[in-house]
Amino acid sequence: MEEQLCLRFNVCGPGKEWQIRVKRGKKIAVGILSAAVVVLLFAVLQRLVQPKYADDILEGNFTAEYYQETTKHDVLMIGDCEVYENFDPIYLWKNYGITSYIRGNAQQLTWQSYYMLEDTLKYEKPKLVVYNVQALTHGEPQKEEYNRMTLDGMKWSKTKWNAINASMCKGENMLDYIFPILRYHSRITSLSRSDLTYFASARKVTHNGYYMRIDVLPASESDVADPTWLLGKQNSTINGAGEDMSGADTAGEEEDGSAEDDVYDPWDDIPEDDAEETDSSDPWDAVDEQEAGTTEKEDDSADGGVVFGKYPMQYLDKMTALCKRNNIQLVLIKAPSLAPQWYDSEDAQVVEYAKKNKLPYINFYELLKETGIDYETDTYDGGLHMNLSGAEKLSKYLGNVLAKDYGIKDHRGDKTLAKVYDEKCRIHDNMIRAQQKELDRYGEIRSY
Repeated sequence: MEEQLCLRFNVCGPGKEWQIRVKRGKKIAVGILSAAVVVLLFAVLQRLVQPKYADDILEGNFTAEYYQETTKHDVLMIGDCEVYENFDPIYLWKNYGITSYIRGNAQQLTWQSYYMLEDTLKYEKPKLVVYNVQALTHGEPQKEEYNRMTLDGMKWSKTKWNAINASMCKGENMLDYIFPILRYHSRITSLSRSDLTYFASARKVTHNGYYMRIDVLPASESDVADPTWLLGKQNSTINGAGEDMSGADTAGEEEDGSAEDDVYDPWDDIPEDDAEETDSSDPWDAVDEQEAGTTEKEDDSADGGVVFGKYPMQYLDKMTALCKRNNIQLVLIKAPSLAPQWYDSEDAQVVEYAKKNKLPYINFYELLKETGIDYETDTYDGGLHMNLSGAEKLSKYLGNVLAKDYGIKDHRGDKTLAKVYDEKCRIHDNMIRAQQKELDRYGEIRSY
């Protein structure tokens, strides 16, 4: 009987069948281990060559930062730079107790904003969504570089897949998005210190999606935007105070013989000694720092404005429908950037759409006096985007609207939220001091 059992289960003696099974098991184990090592090395190499957006171009980190949030938000703002550089969620918290987040990116197109909203609804359901309408002037995908900065950071899902399909320019393909190493492999010969420093995690650069700058470049001292189109509308002067542009020089000069950089990083409160100067190299040698004028548009209307295309309007319809299905109030806005020019014909199309769909529309060009925006003091790049001073003015107006007209709740009495936002406020204030320190030392901001 014992002999029969031994033969049946192959456990007696060094039988050939047992040896074959052991050898086969070893081969399988070695194969699995080898495959795991290859996958790991592939993942490491892929992460290494992907742009870290830690030097000159910081916008590529915006999308991924959202997933680090630990609390929900009553207000979601979506759009391009006219949102993430012009409104400050930390100001909204400090002054109104409003919890908000900006999911915006450089030249974020209408369909990309729709998918940002769809992606956000997987994690939370805000009470109100603010959408900036500037991107409606773009009727088709624009540039791969902006697509990458917006989409690479999204978590993989059907939403990301659809967003990529909707955004790809001629010559792009899905495989390059699934395996970024196929697109970025050439960077292996030009890796920088930042690629190692931020290998594990990207440099955090926003405050609930807001990109802060405190420096000043008056519109009168810059040639990046022509303010005359807005001057005519205001029938006076371009600054909110009602004074002529003085052209006063507000930028300091760099000190001669300054010591080594000791850039202060407010995200971890640790001084960084021997910091290198900002690397101005472009991951693709193609991304423009300023969004204004990056794409040409045909003059469709009598005044030179664009007749919004079917593609962006289709996605605005989808955005409107998605908000209605989820009982979310959608508010359309137009931030008061001097460039690109916002034509009366373009504004009229938004007004008509808002009326048809019973949506509120806030045109901040018409509110310069109410907000107090001054293009001599409230912009850091000659009128394209607001600095902190301008963002606070626009946020103050928006905060009043959100609280009074839509009843967005003040959460400052919530101890759990207050604890989270106390830390956010501390980091926010630290960055103000860090940027001021660079301004005082060099006459310019170099690290932000």
